[in-house]
Amino acid sequence: MADPAKMIRTDGTKVKTVSHPSWKSEFLGLYVAIRTDPMIILLFPMFLASNWFYTWQFNDYNGAIFNIRARALNNLVYWTSQMIGSLLIGRLLDEPRVSRRVRAFSGWAVLFAFVFIVHIWGYFYQKTYTRASVPPDSDRLDIFSHGYAAKIIFYIFCGLLDSMWQTTAYWLMGAMSNDPAKLAHFAGFYKSLQSAGAAGMWRADAVKVPYMSIFASTWALLVAGLLFILPMIHLRVTDHTDAKDDVLAEKIPE
Repeated sequence: MADPAKMIRTDGTKVKTVSHPSWKSEFLGLYVAIRTDPMIILLFPMFLASNWFYTWQFNDYNGAIFNIRARALNNLVYWTSQMIGSLLIGRLLDEPRVSRRVRAFSGWAVLFAFVFIVHIWGYFYQKTYTRASVPPDSDRLDIFSHGYAAKIIFYIFCGLLDSMWQTTAYWLMGAMSNDPAKLAHFAGFYKSLQSAGAAGMWRADAVKVPYMSIFASTWALLVAGLLFILPMIHLRVTDHTDAKDDVLAEKIPE
């Protein structure tokens, strides 16, 4: 391939060579992002929880008590409900007739309600079975089994909660700054903690941690995430982003 630095377009202009940041500058950027906006730390439990619940929902509920046909239908409605949930919470969070602070607290209230609706409902299902009571070769629920309708509706609510949680996390980061460099580092924190939480819970499931323990940890971490972001919303989310939040690149030395 040709060296971009030596390429010349037909109109006589040179091709601009993109300068990529080094790994050192990336790590320094993470440090500067936290130093200049430490409130992002209050979002870390929310980030950690954002894929934590997948283990219980996918493996310990859908995978544990349903047969293949029912799991397939469950997954279809789960991901379909995610699209609906994202649109609904997005409509609330971007409502132009309401101040940004009111939207932030309203989004928090919706998440709080859904976390408890889903997990109180889910608790009544989880307490009816354990790993020992549903061995791999046991009969599983089918789409025509008694009680399946209520269980798939519950799974729809799980999908709604998932999409609303993820959308709100991104929205809160966006409400903290308009600086693409800072938001890129915030997203890096988000995806790193999200993946770490997911990996930890998949491992917990692999070593056969009781279903109820995984369910309880999921519920507890979601509540913790909500409690931690509440002071951040109160102290950090304003109706207008301050210009000083948009200069992260200038604070990272070359």
